[in-house]
Amino acid sequence: MQTFHYRRASGVTTITRHVGGFTLIELLITIAIMAILATLAYASYDSFVVRSRRAAAAACLQERAQFMERFYTTNLSYFDAAANAAPVLAQCDAELQPHYQIGYQVTPTAAAPRVYTLRAVPQGAQATKDNARCGTLSITQAGVRGRTGSAAVTDCW
Repeated sequence: MQTFHYRRASGVTTITRHVGGFTLIELLITIAIMAILATLAYASYDSFVVRSRRAAAAACLQERAQFMERFYTTNLSYFDAAANAAPVLAQCDAELQPHYQIGYQVTPTAAAPRVYTLRAVPQGAQATKDNARCGTLSITQAGVRGRTGSAAVTDCW
């Protein structure tokens, strides 16, 4: 607080006025609180990114399963006998490629033309952050959804 004195003809008038500003301690406390909030926000954001990539991988698997069903409707088999191989599937979103390897882990064969399993295997940071929870997502020709992690299937899909 700073006190200013002004003289008037009728006498002395004292005006007390607060000079504005923040102390160093107040600024440091504010910065510390902001750092804690930023840490919490980043952890929440990172968790959201992992879940959204997993949802994109699940959607890609379902899209590829629908393609396999259309292929089966036309050929009465999940196996392309003319090419002696599984049918070529369309690519998923390019942003998903570095985070999940999506494709056949068990390919259909001429001996078992009515069976397939599609898998989405997490890669890189996605595998590190999501492996224990959901891990590899899978879907079969019967529409059975699976995962290799400890979470419930409904939580991962």
